[in-house]
Amino acid sequence: MPTRRDLLAAVGAATAGGLAGCVQLGSSEAAAGGAAGQTTDSSQSSADPTQTAVYRSTIPSVVGVLNYGRNGPQGSGSGFVAGDGYVVTNQHVVADADEVKIRFDGNEWRDAEIAGTDAYSDLAALRVDDRPESATPLSWVDTDPEPPVGTPVMAIGSPYGFSGSASTGIVSGVDRVLSAPNNFTVADSVQTDAALNPGNSGGPIVTYEGNVVAVAARGGGDNIGFGVSAELSKRVVPELAENGEYAHSFMGVRLVEVTPVIAEAYGLDDVGGVLIVEVLEDGPAAGSLRGTDGTETVDGVTVPVGGDVIVGIGGNDVEVQADLSNYLALETSPGDEVEFAVVRDGSETTVSFTLGERPDPGV
Repeated sequence: MPTRRDLLAAVGAATAGGLAGCVQLGSSEAAAGGAAGQTTDSSQSSADPTQTAVYRSTIPSVVGVLNYGRNGPQGSGSGFVAGDGYVVTNQHVVADADEVKIRFDGNEWRDAEIAGTDAYSDLAALRVDDRPESATPLSWVDTDPEPPVGTPVMAIGSPYGFSGSASTGIVSGVDRVLSAPNNFTVADSVQTDAALNPGNSGGPIVTYEGNVVAVAARGGGDNIGFGVSAELSKRVVPELAENGEYAHSFMGVRLVEVTPVIAEAYGLDDVGGVLIVEVLEDGPAAGSLRGTDGTETVDGVTVPVGGDVIVGIGGNDVEVQADLSNYLALETSPGDEVEFAVVRDGSETTVSFTLGERPDPGV
C-alpha cells in the first residue's frame, strides 16, 4: 500500500494551482480529473491533482466525533489521529460528554475514551482501541520556522455532520490570540481563509505536504477561521494523552494593550507594550509587578494609570498582548523564573519572579 509520503511526492511539484478554490474531493469526478494544463471535457469538473492527493492521503486519519450526554447526542465535531495513535480534537467538542463515539473513513465506528482535556488551549486527546489500519498518525508541521502567511492549506472534517469534507485556502495570519467557545483565550493561534463551519472543530488544517499546521477551532466570519497552532498543540496534546492534563504558566495579572491614549498618559514614545491593570493578591506577580491605582483623562478618555507597562519578556520585545501570551505559552512552564522589562514611573527597569500554574478553569 502506498504511504502518505508516496502519494504526496507523486504530485509535489504541482502546488501552484488552485490555492484558494474549494474542490469536490472524494467523488469519482474528482478522482478522474486531468493533470494540470490538460484539456478536459466541459461537462466534467477538473480537480487539482495536488489537492486531491492531499485529501486522499489524509482522509483515512480524519474522524468524526460524536458527543453523547445523559439524554443522547449533544454535539459533534472532527478529529484526527496523531502521536502514538491517540485522536486529537477540541476540548469544547467533547465537553460534558458521558460517551464519545468516533467515525473513521468508510463509516467505521469505534468507542473512544477521553484521555485528557485542556480548556486553556481548547484541546483534547482521545484513546481509541482497534483503530483501522489505514488510520495512521498525521505528523505536525515543522515549526522552526513556522509556515509563513500565504502557505497553502486544506481543512478536512465533518462540517454540519457531512463527513469527508475539504476546503482549501492559505495561512492568512499567525500569532493570533483566539477567543475560544469556552470563554478562554488561546495563544499562538493560526488564521486561515479555508472555510471552517460548525462540525469542523477539532479537525486538521494541513499543508500540501500533509502535515498538520493547526487544529481547527472555530470560524470567525466570512473568509476567516482559526486553529490551535501546531507549536502549541505539540506541547499540550502529548501531556493530555499521557497524564490527562497540562500545566500552563500563570502570572496572576489583568492587563490591557497600550493604546495611543495610554501611551500619551504614560509619556511613552511608542504605542506598544501591555499595561498591568491589576495584580492578583498572593498571585505569582504580587510584590514584583504593580497594577494601576488611579485614572487620568486624555483626549476625553479615562485612562488607568500608575501600573507597570511590560515592554519585554525573556529578552524579547512585547509590542502587543500576543507577544506576551505566546512567549508564556510556548517558552515557559510553571516554576520558571522569568525576567520582564517594564516601564515604571517613567523609567525602564527589570523585574523577575517565578511563574505559577493557572488555576483550574472552574475556579
